[in-house]
Amino acid sequence: MVEARNNAAASFRIRTAQVDDEPAVVELDRLDTGVAKHAYWHDLFARYIGAERENRFIFVAESTPRKGRGEVIGFIVGEVRAWEFGSSPCGWVFAVSVAPDLRLKGVGSALFDAISARFRRTGVEKIRTMLSRENHLLMSFFRSHGMMAGPYIQLEKAFDGDGDGGERE
Repeated sequence: MVEARNNAAASFRIRTAQVDDEPAVVELDRLDTGVAKHAYWHDLFARYIGAERENRFIFVAESTPRKGRGEVIGFIVGEVRAWEFGSSPCGWVFAVSVAPDLRLKGVGSALFDAISARFRRTGVEKIRTMLSRENHLLMSFFRSHGMMAGPYIQLEKAFDGDGDGGERE
């Protein structure tokens, strides 16, 4: 657990997520995306929470309470992956979010630092992510942490709706 205080009056700590953090993560994600993805997050928490998941991580930022637990004000999710198309093992960040009223107070940076440190402890030397070119908020966030375009290009194909799934006989 990491304690953090910011001059802008944000007081929080970073800790490993627990099962009962799921509703707060769903809500923070909904604030960003406009969609409450309960099934997605339930599945992800089931796959990522627990000591036996040594290369999968969910960290939350929690407001520092006077007693007990505080409110979840941010999260980051990632895992160490390897060998897709010859890629050496690296840390992948799949999602990051901070409560809108607490952005620019160091919460996201503390989450990024926590997952980066955990990735380094696994022995990987790089961290990657993928995001929409139109998501200027996340683009700025990741670039502020030294991330830049990598050696891979994302490709996609839209199905035209005629039932052609791309299968050839």
